[in-house]
Amino acid sequence: MREWIPVPTSAKGRLALAAVRAFGARPFDAVSVGDLAAEANVTTGAIYHHFGSKLGLYGFVRADVEQRLLDRMAGAASSVAGDRDSIAAVLGVGFDFAVRLEFQRILADAPTAVAGDALADLLDTLVAPAAPPLGRVLAAAWRAAVLATCDGGDVEAARAALLMLRLAR
Repeated sequence: MREWIPVPTSAKGRLALAAVRAFGARPFDAVSVGDLAAEANVTTGAIYHHFGSKLGLYGFVRADVEQRLLDRMAGAASSVAGDRDSIAAVLGVGFDFAVRLEFQRILADAPTAVAGDALADLLDTLVAPAAPPLGRVLAAAWRAAVLATCDGGDVEAARAALLMLRLAR
């Protein structure tokens, strides 16, 4: 459970909201500290004060957005539990969430090795006792479909391709 929830009107809250929008739409390297500060109407020093660095801010918002994704996917999994074809429904719920809220870039990036891969871990639990790397394979396919929608990519084509995934019986 997070100890702090951003108050949208605080400098920290405005930075978090600006970062979600910026990192959801553009790759990490394409977002500057100046861009973030300007959008949040703060100085660049506020980023360092509240988050230590641009990477610290990115990590903060990525963790928040990823947790929202995982909550939705876990909820979808519980509503279709026991159906081996349900993995497509779970992937579809996550895909729709990422695209609808414009979180494609931040969620399409694989997490750093240090952070682990919570999406792959969730998918592993949903497809157990299938082959152990299956959750990682599904997470990579999900991220590829989400990334395909960036920069004007065909959302419906990417969603259709993702929903073609089915587990063998």
